[in-house]
Amino acid sequence: MAADVEVDASAPPMPRFARLKAFLDGDLVHGFLHTPSAVISAAVLLLIALSALAAPLLSPQDPFDLTQLYLDKAELPPAWTEYGEMPYLLGTDVQGRDIFSAILYGSRISLLIGVASVIVSVLIGISVGLTAGYFGGKLDNFLMRVGDLVLSIPTLLVAILVSAIFRELLPVSLRDVFTPAILTLSIAITSWVQYARIVRASTMVEARKEYVLAARILKLPSHRIMTAHILPNVMTAVLVTATLNLGLAILAEATLSFLGVGMPITQPSLGTLIRIGNQYFFSGSWWIVLFPALQLSLIILAVNLLGDWLRDALNPKLR
Repeated sequence: MAADVEVDASAPPMPRFARLKAFLDGDLVHGFLHTPSAVISAAVLLLIALSALAAPLLSPQDPFDLTQLYLDKAELPPAWTEYGEMPYLLGTDVQGRDIFSAILYGSRISLLIGVASVIVSVLIGISVGLTAGYFGGKLDNFLMRVGDLVLSIPTLLVAILVSAIFRELLPVSLRDVFTPAILTLSIAITSWVQYARIVRASTMVEARKEYVLAARILKLPSHRIMTAHILPNVMTAVLVTATLNLGLAILAEATLSFLGVGMPITQPSLGTLIRIGNQYFFSGSWWIVLFPALQLSLIILAVNLLGDWLRDALNPKLR
């Protein structure tokens, strides 16, 4: 009877496609596709991210190249108004910089610093939270007191202090080059505590479960137990928090740039553009501040809507 069974040995196994199909047919994707606010916010974020990445291809001008700035084109209104002209669709600023081009490049800088700062703060928070929750004792108390100390100081004050210290340590010629890294570190230092507390609480629960006790009996290394066994079970809460905090990180960068301790005028982020435009708002050049502010608001709104949906979708108590 076994000889009658034909097996197609040439057919490749499909485990990855099966997992992908199961994911696409799952509740998470179904809920996403049936939530208009989540779909629209994801589409807006994707469009902004792609346009920011393709800024050299889409923008009529490189706002970082001083040779492309013309003072005789300064403060031109949007192209659809009486004195506007193409290709300056959204007008120009006081240096002759095309606002549309500046927004595309500025969005890239703001998104890059926001995402990078969230990644750094997540890595710090996970490391501290796993260590504190797994080992406990005096090490746990010490790490949590450090977190309390960070939280006791206003976030912007810490970010301004860290940014000012690094700027003073660097030579003048290197300050603009390392400004994105300085801003990323400044924001991450003030936002890792929330992740550490979430991971610590979940780790303390997971560390008492049977699979962790079995791993300890097998004398597996502590770092392997934390990263391979405990960490995957605490990532859901971290992912939701990171999504919600992305908007706060972008807003923090914009605030620092608006206050003059962020991106320089030669490499403007959205916060820098708003700071520049705010000086000329009451002189009639409203477009210089309006369009960057709308872009920043749109990014933060889309991130928050997507984060709210993700929190509701991944929390079984809210279903």
